[in-house]
Amino acid sequence: MTTQPTPAAHPSPRRPQAPRCLACWCVAAAALALVGLSFWSLDLQWAQFVSAPALAKMGRFLAELLQPETSPAFLQKLLWATLETLAMSALGTLLAVLLGLALALPASKAFEGDPARWRGPTRLVLNALRSIPELVWATLLLIAAGLGPFAGTLALALHTSGVLGRLFAEAIENAPPGPGFALRVRGVASGRVFLYATLPQVLPQLLSYTLYRWENNIRAAAVLGVVGA
Repeated sequence: MTTQPTPAAHPSPRRPQAPRCLACWCVAAAALALVGLSFWSLDLQWAQFVSAPALAKMGRFLAELLQPETSPAFLQKLLWATLETLAMSALGTLLAVLLGLALALPASKAFEGDPARWRGPTRLVLNALRSIPELVWATLLLIAAGLGPFAGTLALALHTSGVLGRLFAEAIENAPPGPGFALRVRGVASGRVFLYATLPQVLPQLLSYTLYRWENNIRAAAVLGVVGA
């Protein structure tokens, strides 16, 4: 009696390995070369960084950091500054949400039949807003608004509106189109389609982005206080 060979007796031939991407290796080598040139051009003084005087200064700084000022006058001043920082970050984030959402609608395909000519300019505005850091916005606004939390709040709002507007636009565009299409074929207006189909789907994501940026703005507001904003 003869036995038929099983598939395991004839192993399948190995698949040929994909050829290595020469361009990828060239890009990686160029990146490593740029990193090396950066270290060389900065002329970093590593010996001074780990010298005994530098280590002593860092140790003294850390030791004093663990002994904070606890006088009532300082704590009262610290409490007021903390409340001001939280107020700046909260108001700046709120203004950024409103402006970012207003810019995200024309920057995305939120409404059926919207003219695409507004999409490019709106995205360009969002790119410009978020590409300028908060410190630069604060420096520009200090000239017009003067010293105080008002300039810092506006700086946070302008930069964050560019970030949130871009994130909101991406979230709206990536929302599942099924619920909106079902309402649209029944003659529902585009505004109602957005409110009842698109917005409920992306609202958790929008809230998540907003809370994340608020956390960043708390830190940024503390930094802006250094320059008087």
